[in-house]
Amino acid sequence: MAITRRELICRSVCAAVGTTSIVRTIFDLGNVAAAATLPRVASDYKALVCVFLYGGNDGNNFLVPRTGTDYTQYAAARGILALPAASLLPITPLTPDGRTYGLHGSATGIQTLFGSGRLALLANVGPLVAPLNRSQFLNHSVAAPPQLFSHSDQQTQWQTSIPDQPAKTGWGGRTADLLNSLNNNNQVSMSLSLAGANVLQVGNVVTQFQVSSSGVIGLSGFTDGPNGDPVSKAIRSILGQPQPNLLVSAAGGIVTRALDNNQILQGALAGAPVLTTVFPTSSLGKQLAMVAKLISAHTPLGLQRQVFFCSADGFDTHGDQINAQANLLADVSDSLSAFYNATVELGLANDVTTFTASDFGRTLMSNGSGSDHGWGNHQMILGGAVRGGDIYGRVPVLSEGGPDDSGSQGRWIPTTSVDEYSATLARWFGVTSTDLATVFPNLSRFNNPDLGFLAP
Repeated sequence: MAITRRELICRSVCAAVGTTSIVRTIFDLGNVAAAATLPRVASDYKALVCVFLYGGNDGNNFLVPRTGTDYTQYAAARGILALPAASLLPITPLTPDGRTYGLHGSATGIQTLFGSGRLALLANVGPLVAPLNRSQFLNHSVAAPPQLFSHSDQQTQWQTSIPDQPAKTGWGGRTADLLNSLNNNNQVSMSLSLAGANVLQVGNVVTQFQVSSSGVIGLSGFTDGPNGDPVSKAIRSILGQPQPNLLVSAAGGIVTRALDNNQILQGALAGAPVLTTVFPTSSLGKQLAMVAKLISAHTPLGLQRQVFFCSADGFDTHGDQINAQANLLADVSDSLSAFYNATVELGLANDVTTFTASDFGRTLMSNGSGSDHGWGNHQMILGGAVRGGDIYGRVPVLSEGGPDDSGSQGRWIPTTSVDEYSATLARWFGVTSTDLATVFPNLSRFNNPDLGFLAP
């Protein structure tokens, strides 16, 4: 994929927030320097794959009580948005809570993965400053995250896992900073994004590198190596010259690394095995197909740990939610199923954990044809190491103004924090119990640093 020099610079550096602020970078490095320089050895391979559902997936129509008074209460509250009970896909969690559940009728692949024990659900998770109940929220006796129900703010809170202070780095970036030394011979960044700039992968040591779903992103007309054209050689020569200006020097170094990484990735992908798994042709399907290809090339790239970021858009369903969400969930379901099958084909299913995140849930109350911004939501975790077939956390009481509502419209106060969710993923990835506090400074406020949905 060829792009202009301006686009290459933007894609290479816009998420590397630490590079653009030397003072802040030096300050933040103190938080990870000691742990990041510890000698580490990794004989295994592990990858974390984030699938961010931008806009706020409606969890109330993803995981639904399907029988008895629970369904009746759900249907009455949802009104026009209520899914017919007969359309729901039954699931049987290993740990029942007295309710019977079904998944949205479009999530057939997710139902199969749940039934086979490869996928787990985490109920009512979201950003929290500290554990919080309805009374405390309404009385303002315990702090809540600022700017609740805002897309940009809650996306940032999800991806940083630090909701009570300005964002500086993402939890994926801090994790990569700590574990980058496991990649002793890494030739490219361990943080690869298939969905453009994101906060999750912003680190101080490791800079995210962006790849398109069709391959690496290179300068239009640029020919590297001894057979390069005069213009390409001149660009290399200029980039190699010392620069007295700190910002110019930093920008030149970033472009040089981008060119080097492109060349290395092109070679590695050219030698990657051809997968027989068929992926959807949607944006998410193509992103995950490229992630699978990049994972297959981890050995020649010298990578024992990798963090990937993918996304799907369109979940801000204020209107026409019934049709829109059905199509969106069908794509997510088919894409996740194909990706898991690809990891099986590669023999790496136990080494790759995929997880979803989203801005927030949505209101139980309908606005007429859709739903509005909420808070707590249900998420998925997928992979061979997942203790699947179960619902972790606690599904809220589906009652407007009930014990889990932050007001009167069915905006659920999370009963599990993003810190607990993300720390469970990071622990599996290799962050030690001692280092968890470095990655998640607010984790000690919560009771469950390991939610148990991943085997060691």
